[in-house]
Amino acid sequence: MSEHVNRTQLDSLKVQGPPIGGPGRFIGPKVRLKNTYATVRRLWGYLVRQRTGLLIVTFVTLLSSIIGLVGPYLMGRAVDAYIIPKNVAGLVWLCLFMLGFYLLGSMFTCLQNYVMAGVAGRTVQEMRHDIFDKFQQLPLHFFDSRPHGELMSRATNDIENVSNSLNQSVIQLLTSIITLTGSLVMMLRLNLFLTVVSLVSIPLLLVATRKISGLTRNYFKGQQQALGELNGFIEETVSGQKVVKAFRREAVAVKQFQEINNKLNRAGVQAQIVSGMVGPVMNFFNNLSFAFIAAVGGWMVFHDWTTIGVIVSFLNYSKQFNRPINELANQYNMIQSAVAGAERVFEILDMDSEYKSDEERAFREVRGEVIFHEVSFSYTTESPILKQVSFTANPGDKIALVGPTGAGKTTIVNMLTRFYEIDEGAITIDGLDIRRMGKNRLRSKLGMVLQDAYVFAGSIRENIRYGRPDATDEEVDAATKLANADGFINRLPHGYDTVLTAEGSNLSQGQRQLLTIARTILADPAILILDEATSSVDTRTEMHIQEAMKSLMKGRTSFVIAHRLSTIQDADMIVVLSGGEIVEKGTHRQLLEAQGFYYELYISQFQRAV
Repeated sequence: MSEHVNRTQLDSLKVQGPPIGGPGRFIGPKVRLKNTYATVRRLWGYLVRQRTGLLIVTFVTLLSSIIGLVGPYLMGRAVDAYIIPKNVAGLVWLCLFMLGFYLLGSMFTCLQNYVMAGVAGRTVQEMRHDIFDKFQQLPLHFFDSRPHGELMSRATNDIENVSNSLNQSVIQLLTSIITLTGSLVMMLRLNLFLTVVSLVSIPLLLVATRKISGLTRNYFKGQQQALGELNGFIEETVSGQKVVKAFRREAVAVKQFQEINNKLNRAGVQAQIVSGMVGPVMNFFNNLSFAFIAAVGGWMVFHDWTTIGVIVSFLNYSKQFNRPINELANQYNMIQSAVAGAERVFEILDMDSEYKSDEERAFREVRGEVIFHEVSFSYTTESPILKQVSFTANPGDKIALVGPTGAGKTTIVNMLTRFYEIDEGAITIDGLDIRRMGKNRLRSKLGMVLQDAYVFAGSIRENIRYGRPDATDEEVDAATKLANADGFINRLPHGYDTVLTAEGSNLSQGQRQLLTIARTILADPAILILDEATSSVDTRTEMHIQEAMKSLMKGRTSFVIAHRLSTIQDADMIVVLSGGEIVEKGTHRQLLEAQGFYYELYISQFQRAV
């Protein structure tokens, strides 16, 4: 059987992920905050692409805010010009005018929300596209070293936080800035002395808000991290539900979930408690300022230094002036949550693509000569996986890789496909070092059938066409016949149009394997890699597949990882691995005659079979 990547080894890879804890546990890294300004600037870079929508939102917000600023002035005029003189007719007309004015403002508010929803939606749509596109460019060891649920959380929950913040915060920020500026101008126009009085509490308010808000980002970042951890655990447990039940680990899984859930709850409660302190603190200072202005204003009216209407207008402008500061503080909390999520997204986007340094050289026709020359590789410096591996596969050869679990068989394949890069030595195809080939072009010449047959949600025909979307129906039919998959497909109610569920759970493991073999046959690769391709099918089906494989491998260089030695007796060369080294190589007959390591493996399997 093929060996699997050891997680403790993966922890030391160059692209480091969060360390892995015990079974089913993902222990996230300690939250370290980065450059908030840089993150906000990058978010603005996405947002500014929606220039037309932003201009409309800005213009409508400006009109809506101006309407809001005119209201307090008209209220003051109503007191001085109509209420005190008891001019009822003028008061009625002024009230009707104000009603129309406020209705117009409400229409503008609805319009700005409508346009902003589109702007925010398109912005996060681009972010989702970029992070998914980045996922497709990252090397396999990135995914091996991170829980998939945690990565999904970055592409969903974190971006959703950004979406919510953009929807609510952008308009609120624009409105607050315009209202704050306009209110200050109107206050100065009405009474300079009262304006100075109203500004006395502002420094105290800003200091208190800054201290409280400074704590919130840490808690929101911790909350997002805990949420990603929880998603990772749920995804892992649901995917491995059969194993959980088989080993009666339900209670343990629930206990582990509760621990992570408690951690998320603590982080969420801390974030909400701290962010919730902003409102009461702001209200205290606002009410204090309002009472102070009312007292000073009343004293000024008593001495005939101003009018009651001016005080009414001023008190309303004072509330309008303080409200944006309060709302800005509340928006700051939401922005902290969005920035925390955006940092996690940008962390992925900033990682180097595995295709970054590729040389997309033109590929001539591949003959299939593959040479491993003193290839060494290790996941960690302390634990080498391959040690000075050398062998040659001539064009059309069938090379079998055998050995105990962990010997390095699958690692050799990972080196050939450049899923991982070798540490020392060289691998050449037709004399060209594969490190000088573009990975996409290299992999386009390789066909793989893995031990774990994976199919996607969609029709059977779409799954077979996965590696060659332009194939005709006739070519698909021919490939399935060669793979002996047409029999079970034609027995299905909808045949080739049968829709598979996620991971093909409505097919047996053997049927999924036959589909992946048909997929590889249709792709028509120059070099084949078969990693325990028949291990999941019954003996009768295996015989049919072996016959199909003989036709498929004819004229192609093939690498076969095999556990059952009976399936590779016709190999041109058998490479026997143990502890990452080649201990023997030769044909089946030569290795049996040598009575070495291979002979012992073969005899032990033969005795078990008997």
